[in-house]
Amino acid sequence: MAVHGVQPDAGEGMTAMANQVPPASAPAPAAGGSAQGTVRRLIVYTILFALVTIAAIGIAGLIERLLRLGDRLAIGDDTGLALSLAFSLIGGPLAAVLWWAVWRRLREESERTSLAWGLYLSVMYTVSLIVAATALVSTATAGVDGRWLPDSFAIGVAWAGVWMWHRWMWRDPVRRPVRLGTVPAVAGSVYGLVIGVGGTVNALGSLFDTAIRGVSAQAIAGGPWWRSVIEGLIWAAVGGLIWWWHWYRDGTKRLNTGLAAVALVVVGVMGAGILMLGGLGTALYVGLRLAFDPSDPASEILRPLGTALAALLVGAVVWLHHRRIAAERSDATHRASTLVMSAVGLAAAASGIGVVLNATLAALVSPLAASDTRALLLGGISALVVGGPVWWLNWKPTRRPGPAEIAYVGRRVYLVAVFGVSAVVALVALLVVGFRLFEFFLVEASGASLIDRVRAPLGLLVATALVFGYHFAVWRHDRSVIAAEGLVPERRIGRVVLVTAGDAEVLERAVRDATGASVTVWRRAVPEPGVLAEVAPDALSDAAAVVGALEGVSGKRVLVLAGPGAAVEVVPLAD
Repeated sequence: MAVHGVQPDAGEGMTAMANQVPPASAPAPAAGGSAQGTVRRLIVYTILFALVTIAAIGIAGLIERLLRLGDRLAIGDDTGLALSLAFSLIGGPLAAVLWWAVWRRLREESERTSLAWGLYLSVMYTVSLIVAATALVSTATAGVDGRWLPDSFAIGVAWAGVWMWHRWMWRDPVRRPVRLGTVPAVAGSVYGLVIGVGGTVNALGSLFDTAIRGVSAQAIAGGPWWRSVIEGLIWAAVGGLIWWWHWYRDGTKRLNTGLAAVALVVVGVMGAGILMLGGLGTALYVGLRLAFDPSDPASEILRPLGTALAALLVGAVVWLHHRRIAAERSDATHRASTLVMSAVGLAAAASGIGVVLNATLAALVSPLAASDTRALLLGGISALVVGGPVWWLNWKPTRRPGPAEIAYVGRRVYLVAVFGVSAVVALVALLVVGFRLFEFFLVEASGASLIDRVRAPLGLLVATALVFGYHFAVWRHDRSVIAAEGLVPERRIGRVVLVTAGDAEVLERAVRDATGASVTVWRRAVPEPGVLAEVAPDALSDAAAVVGALEGVSGKRVLVLAGPGAAVEVVPLAD
């Protein structure tokens, strides 16, 4: 493949490309790519979304009335019947007609590649899945209590039909969206994981609570012990099925898109890490209270232990699974998973420091009330003991980072975010301390001492000041190293506009992995015979040559022309 690196102004590059096609024979711009087409799609898909929602609500109302045939009071609600009929018999046909018109136009490539089509399908797919699953599972869990919810069941059935309809469109081999085409799979896996984990924690927590505190304590809390277990298992089974289907069958596990990476790191690693560490900290807090704070009955102290152990166990399993996958992905994803766990541990440790200082000041001021602040002190110690090692193992403050790690964009973003947030929190705490000081001296009727008034915001101020000072110093040091050694940030290019006439999936993935930039694909219009040579298939698959053409190129926006023939042209665009 011939590679031509071009460094002139954007106008010269575009002029050269235009000179390849005689003006008299150049094809007219496609209507689908015009501003008029964009506005038309936005309006059409917004109306379609509203009509489908209205029709689903109306159908759900009619199904509910069919299920309530024996309820004379419900059947006599003529206003509700009129509303359901209007929504179903007017909104439904209008939605069907508009959908048929949209579906026929999706034969055109410009329609399938539009952002509006992918956005509509992603949003409606996700909304219908959430509404249908929540309503049906709520009906099932109510059945465990011996209650029948026809309204919830009707909503679930109607929206399940909407979900299956949109899933069929999403899986269509021809008309499926090109842009945002992987969003439904990612959204479905995230939703299934969240409700599956929540149901599993509730079921295991009830089992552990029964084993620890006994059946009598569960009965006093309300209802037999097995009811909450079965309800939790229903949520866990449905959530697990939704997650498994999208994660494995729909291939979310193998996706390497930006959204999939964010969901993996934020939900799978950070979310599961918070659940795991929260359960561990609560279990440690219960153990410390049993050993050093017997002021309350043991049954009261043990109340949160069952749920904490369940959260610890389930969170650890989910965290290990997603952490292993993140380690197998790109270096940026692996580093991001480490940084988010460092942030979780740092937040827990800083909170623990603030709470410990708060409880210590309370005990010094009022020794007679030390037993009242003992639980607060033990809670701070638990957070510090759990969060401190997690932050230390992930951040490794004693290890000297290498040049590549210092130049990593994610590390600098992490440092700026941490000391920025801590500075804001410290400023708010400082204002509260000042307010309490002025209030103490100006207000005559004061029942509490000065330290009692300022100990809570003072503890928060000290903890956030320590976090701010350390991370700001690290950030300054990294900047000095980058300036002294001339380190080039990994992300030299902000956005790549890739112009090609064929399937650019391989090229898009290669450019994104090599540069870290976001990639936008522009497809060439179909040329007239003899006007412009078609792009060779091997040129489209030669990702190494395209990446090589981008070496040494920097800029906020870069235009990459794949073709004609076997040529690759790189044009840095002016700001």
